[in-house]
Amino acid sequence: MGERTRAHVFVSGTVQGVYYRANTRDTAREKGVDGWVRNLDDGRVEAVFEGDAAAVEAMVEWCHTGSQRAVVEDVEVEYTDPKGESGFEIRY
Repeated sequence: MGERTRAHVFVSGTVQGVYYRANTRDTAREKGVDGWVRNLDDGRVEAVFEGDAAAVEAMVEWCHTGSQRAVVEDVEVEYTDPKGESGFEIRY
């Protein structure tokens, strides 16, 4: 396993009501990435990914497409030190 990192991501576009959170959770679990995802009141989706740097970067790249019905317009990312996330969940 490589160096562990954390990415805090904000995704805008048509990303709510299109299974974006569920697909993010499933994809993160497949890649062994910890963290969470949630909808924001302004229509964006917010996510935190923690894990192996390559796996986290793969999740950030995945966010540019997202679920099949999503129309992603922008992805903002901030990289920080890991905080010890464990597992991956949808937050409400």
